[in-house]
Amino acid sequence: MSTSGKTFDLVVAANRLPVDRVVASDGSKQWRRSPGGLVTAMESVMSEHDGAWVGWSGEAGDAPEPFVENGMYLRPVPLSEDELQQYYEGFSNGTLWPIFHDVIVPATFHRQWWYAYERVNRRFAEAVAELAADSGTVWVHDYQLQLVPAMVRELRPDVRIGWFNHIPFPPVELFAQLPWRKALVEGLLGADFLGFQRVADAHNFLRACRRLHAFTTRGDTVSFTGKRGVQRVVRASAIPISVDFKGLDALARTPEVVARAQQIRESLGNPATLLLGVDRLDYTKGIRHRLKAYAELLTEGAVAPPREVFVQVATPSRERVDAYRELRAEVEGEVGRVNGEFGRIGHLALQYLHHSYPRSEMAALYVAADVLLVTPLRDGMNLVAKEYVACRHDGGGALVLSEFTGAFHELHQAYVCNPHDIEGLKQTIIRALKAPEGERRRAMKAMRRRVADHDVQRWASRFLEALAAAPERPVRQLAEVTG
Repeated sequence: MSTSGKTFDLVVAANRLPVDRVVASDGSKQWRRSPGGLVTAMESVMSEHDGAWVGWSGEAGDAPEPFVENGMYLRPVPLSEDELQQYYEGFSNGTLWPIFHDVIVPATFHRQWWYAYERVNRRFAEAVAELAADSGTVWVHDYQLQLVPAMVRELRPDVRIGWFNHIPFPPVELFAQLPWRKALVEGLLGADFLGFQRVADAHNFLRACRRLHAFTTRGDTVSFTGKRGVQRVVRASAIPISVDFKGLDALARTPEVVARAQQIRESLGNPATLLLGVDRLDYTKGIRHRLKAYAELLTEGAVAPPREVFVQVATPSRERVDAYRELRAEVEGEVGRVNGEFGRIGHLALQYLHHSYPRSEMAALYVAADVLLVTPLRDGMNLVAKEYVACRHDGGGALVLSEFTGAFHELHQAYVCNPHDIEGLKQTIIRALKAPEGERRRAMKAMRRRVADHDVQRWASRFLEALAAAPERPVRQLAEVTG
């Protein structure tokens, strides 16, 4: 289906479309809604607007024709195999991702990767400019598309442009390493409003504008002279993302999920305590640190199967990138060592699952788990923490949470840890294991209230309101984010 010149009041641009192509049992291909918080958030927004979504289909080569799925008009953007390697695996995840995550692994700088990043961003911008209605709204998402705001501004100066960063924005000392730092800042400043997960991220961006480019910053705004001598003001503020609380809460209450949660516990031997980790298999998630801490607790006898059981779900991620293949080998090697040393026949010390699971299975795991370990070394938000809270309608469960997540700034009642401090991490796990039931329930009640009040629909509404008002009206940041 083609637009035949049709335009839209709201155009969303993200690296991926909100659907995945799947092969049915009869060999036919069909589109299926992608999992994830962004898709959930945008569904509610798109249902209220005449909206289109621009993104990659997930397959290299020619893009499918535009089509409508679940009431959303979808415009696929093509990526060649070379562009997939250079723009996505290369510049986005080999250059930007390490810099934006504290250089946990070294960043790689290749000019050819940068040229591909520019080229693909231009392709996205041209698609957005073609679809946006006169004086429409454009919402660009994440680090893969940092040049798109300025490119759209150049093509369509009549539209209002917002950008949201789902990952951390680095301190200026790290951002300054990028040879293309000036182009990235100028790309982002094509927007009217820039949204970040944390106040610190917005401040890091403003510092980059001030220290690397001598732009004037005041409060949460940056002022500068744009192309053709036009004076512009851009606002940069924190609007932390969240989850679909009502949907997850309702799902976790269904008889099927409740029964599945009980079945999971029974299949693990009905342990006194079930600990759970749920992460993409990414070096930012702190999985190796977590396994080290758990192995030491086993060595010390502080935990012992089958009394305590630890299940680690590691969703496959970026498996063509060298750093991710190496991480998988290290993690699976450590899992084997731990189970070889501490497991018994019929009782593994550690259950490791390298799979993706449907939403209902994840909800059942959250309901089954007594303690959830969310211990990234650096994370923009970490929606797993909020998903767990949303699913605990029974008021039970304990959340061990890294202070280096965006969620830490909202979920104050969690058992907070520094994942780099292995001894401290061990002590936090034990504190969560031994916490009195009343303490756990009070903490979970408070966290559920926070997530219910600040759900994904409120996040999307707040972003669009801030974009509509920018730069005239300041965004309330600190009190709302941390209060």
